Amino acid sequence: MTGMLVRFWGVRGSVTCPGPATVRYGGNTACVEVRCGDRLVIFDAGSGLRPLGSALLGGAAPRPVEADIFLSHCHLDHVWGLPFFQPAYEPGTRLRLWAGHLLPETTLAAAIRQLVGHPLFPGGGDFFRADIGFTDFRCGETLAPHPGMTLRTGPLTHPGGGTGYRLDFGGASLAYVTDTEHRPGALDPAVLALADGADLLIYDCTYTDAEYPAHAGRGHSTWQQGVRIAQAAQAKRLVIFHHDPGHDDPTLDRIAREAEAARPGTLVAAEGLTLRLPPAPATRAPEVQEDDGTPWLV
Repeated sequence: MTGMLVRFWGVRGSVTCPGPATVRYGGNTACVEVRCGDRLVIFDAGSGLRPLGSALLGGAAPRPVEADIFLSHCHLDHVWGLPFFQPAYEPGTRLRLWAGHLLPETTLAAAIRQLVGHPLFPGGGDFFRADIGFTDFRCGETLAPHPGMTLRTGPLTHPGGGTGYRLDFGGASLAYVTDTEHRPGALDPAVLALADGADLLIYDCTYTDAEYPAHAGRGHSTWQQGVRIAQAAQAKRLVIFHHDPGHDDPTLDRIAREAEAARPGTLVAAEGLTLRLPPAPATRAPEVQEDDGTPWLV
C-alpha cells in the first residue's frame, strides 16, 4: 500500500471540554491515528486515545493490536489517555512508546510510571497485560521504526521541551507539529524543515494572532502563524489543531472561514476527520473522506 490514512481522535489542547458547545469539533485532547500499510502509528496519547482503543477492539473478531505511539511531550493532556487505552489490558497487544524530549534528566518509562503509579492511578500499572516498550531518543534524530517508514524529528518551543515529527511513507509525507510557540515576525527553521513540501501539516493553532499576546510564554502558536509556515514551507494542506478549550463550535467555524480565505484548502481538525494522503501527483491535495465511524482494521 502506498500513501497514508490519517484519522483524528482528539483535537483539543490543555484540557478536555465535552459539552453542547463543542459537539461538532469534539472535546478530546490530542490523538491522531496514521495507517502506513499494515502499520499503526499514533501521534500523542491524549484523551482521544480512549475511543481509538475502543474502536480497535470493537470488531466482531478483535485482533491483537500492535502500534507505535510517538509523543510530542509528556504534559498531561498528551498522555492521560494511556491508562484508559483498552488494548493495553489485552494479552497479545504490543505497544512501543517513543519520546525525544526527556533525556538526560529522565526517561519515558519513568514518566509513565509516575502517571500510572500510586497515588494517582489504582494498581500502579499492574493491570496492564500488553507488551509495552519504551524508546527514548534525542530530538533531532531520524528514526526508522519499520521498513519503509522514516521519521525525522525536530525541537519545539514549549515549556519542558517537545518534539515535532515528519513521517514519510509510501511516497506521502505528514508533519505533526504541536505544542510549539513561535516568535512574532519569525519562522522557526526547525518547524520549516519538518513541514517542507509535506502533503499534510498538522500545526498547533491554539490561539489567534489577536489572542496570542495575552498568552505569550505558554508554548503555543496561532492559526495565522500556521498559514505562514505552510506557505513558506510549501506544504500542500494545513490542518488547524490543538484548539483552545475555550473555542466553541461557532468560534472554530469562524476560524475555518478565515483560514480558508487566507489559504484555500486549510482544514480545522475535528474528531473523526479522515484524510487520505496520496503518493502522487505532487500537486494534489490530500483527499478528505467522510467518517462513517468504522474503525480501520487493516
